[in-house]
Amino acid sequence: QVQLVESGGGLVQPGGSLRLSCSTSEYTFGSYAMGWFRQAPGKEREFVAVISWPGAVTIYADSVKGRITISRDIAKSTLYLQMNSLTPEDTAVYYCAAKSQSARYRDYMEPRKYDYWGQGTQVTVSS
Repeated sequence: QVQLVESGGGLVQPGGSLRLSCSTSEYTFGSYAMGWFRQAPGKEREFVAVISWPGAVTIYADSVKGRITISRDIAKSTLYLQMNSLTPEDTAVYYCAAKSQSARYRDYMEPRKYDYWGQGTQVTVSS
């Protein structure tokens, strides 16, 4: 059974930090690139970051580059997203997702190309 479960969301003040986690089954985690996406109310889901299998390559959205770090722990089958210098524009439901390897760079930024999704965790940045 394929399962991805996000955790670590919550309320944080502007400029604060948060670390999100995504626990997965070994079947889903192994040989898959893992990505983070987010969706604000009334808006489409957008790409945040992705990390390759087993983790040598990372890609970040321009809007978060320099403020976040994506990583994965192979032994624990867990994906992480460390978020710093948060702003209200970062408020959204954050989803982790798994995707098979692709030779096309832009496929890793396209949510329609991902195979599996978690249920999401809410991140709210507000004073």
